[in-house]
Amino acid sequence: MSSVKKLEEVLKDWEAVIGLEIHTELTTLNTKMFCGCKLEFGAQPNTHVCPVCLGLPGALPVPNKAAIESIVLAGLATNCDIEKHSMFYRKNYMYPDMAKNFQTTQGPVAFCMRGYLDLDVDGAGAKERYGLEDLAEGQTQDNITRTKDGYVAHVGITRIHMEEDAGKMIHVGGGEGRIAGATHSLVDYNRAGTPLIELVTEPDLRTPEEARLFMQKLRQIFLALGISDCSMEEGSMRCDGNVSLRRRGTTQFGTKTELKNMNSFKNLHDGLLYEICRQAEVLEEGGIIYQETRHWDPSAKRTIVMRVKETADDYRLFPEPDLAPYDLTDEWIDSVRAKLPELPDQKAARFQRDFGLSAYDARHLVAEPAVAAFFQECMDVSKGPDAQDDSTRKLAKALANLCINDITARANADAAFDLASPECPLTPARAVELVGLISSDAISSKQGKEVFAAVIELDRDPGTIVEERGMKQVSDTGAIEAVVDQVIAENQDAVARYKDGNVKLIGFFVGNCMKALKGQGNPKLINQIVAEKLNQ
Repeated sequence: MSSVKKLEEVLKDWEAVIGLEIHTELTTLNTKMFCGCKLEFGAQPNTHVCPVCLGLPGALPVPNKAAIESIVLAGLATNCDIEKHSMFYRKNYMYPDMAKNFQTTQGPVAFCMRGYLDLDVDGAGAKERYGLEDLAEGQTQDNITRTKDGYVAHVGITRIHMEEDAGKMIHVGGGEGRIAGATHSLVDYNRAGTPLIELVTEPDLRTPEEARLFMQKLRQIFLALGISDCSMEEGSMRCDGNVSLRRRGTTQFGTKTELKNMNSFKNLHDGLLYEICRQAEVLEEGGIIYQETRHWDPSAKRTIVMRVKETADDYRLFPEPDLAPYDLTDEWIDSVRAKLPELPDQKAARFQRDFGLSAYDARHLVAEPAVAAFFQECMDVSKGPDAQDDSTRKLAKALANLCINDITARANADAAFDLASPECPLTPARAVELVGLISSDAISSKQGKEVFAAVIELDRDPGTIVEERGMKQVSDTGAIEAVVDQVIAENQDAVARYKDGNVKLIGFFVGNCMKALKGQGNPKLINQIVAEKLNQ
């Protein structure tokens, strides 16, 4: 596309209507959905198969009770109604990845219906929402409510249904591992029959950022429930995005396209952004949008047509004759409800309440369960009284910064770094000791990063590393004053220029003082004393 309008320009004239279909494999279960075959990612091809998942004649399915408990947990955590009466259907299609030529899935009534999630959208992402600046704080329009830093979007969930995953096709001989250009294809049925839950949203999303945040939040919830590893890289969590455009002020839906290959949050955002801009260009030039499935190519940063979209009639859905309908009792649903853990939103609210954290810090802390658990352990180690205590609030803020910035960056860069491992060198006690050294000005923030890295690499306590490396800051006011006096006395020309209005020279004096103190002077104290002496 040449000279394509930017998203901001497009959304002035067009409203994007986005719905997501998010598929999540229940990877924490031991066996498949309708047979006893082991669930294992990366096993040798076709080593976890049996007559049931290979669709051999006479083989009968037996449902996995733990998988049904998992989907009910997912429904309860996303505010869904749990349907007591539902059943499975056969979704017929001819393709090598499903040996029995049909997929067992749920019909019109799923286990989980009519749910919702509320999304906190702020920062740069909030600017994608057209007309937000026209709303006052607390004002509601459509499905959003304006907040101080952005808005909350209420996103409906149509259903969460259970189905089985297909096998994996491996195309050989082509340049990019796709069927186009391949000389032959192989099929691995290890994944066939894996319990898979599919969440379908209402068409309530209006920006790529909202779509990204929805999937991020859902992943956090599923990780907290412990029903899946939610690995987008390994394909255990996948997303298809449906998007259409309509003129602002109109209510009729436009023709939608479905985007595949959304295997990261960035791809989901960027793919939808591109498709919105592409559709706007086609429509503004008088063209037609076709209902089709498109592939997002992240390297080329564009979408490519895969196929014309099938309709539901093509699948010839009919009730599965080999599985009886389900009748879930209120007692059983309540027993599953009792297993709900503290969910991310609840944990974030508690972190704000108990430790005085900001909404931003609390929300980012709970993004990864391991990081949130580590922060909690740190606060338990510190044994601070409550959020009203200034020292507790200060410690919580410092620990939150360590977790959100340093620990998260380390985890992203180093696959071997595992906070949850008993062998992890960074223990909660060491983290508390490290932030204590920084907050007491024993070491600077810059030195703190060096000590953080050394703790992990050497498996030593922060205090020991500081002593061994002679890093302790000089915070003796008398010693610093003597150095400042000496630097000022040796640089009278610079003093004169400073007094003539060149205030930037304060950095020159501070730098020379730090050099004289071999980098171990307390920078805050040096700045303060230099400023006082120069302004006398």
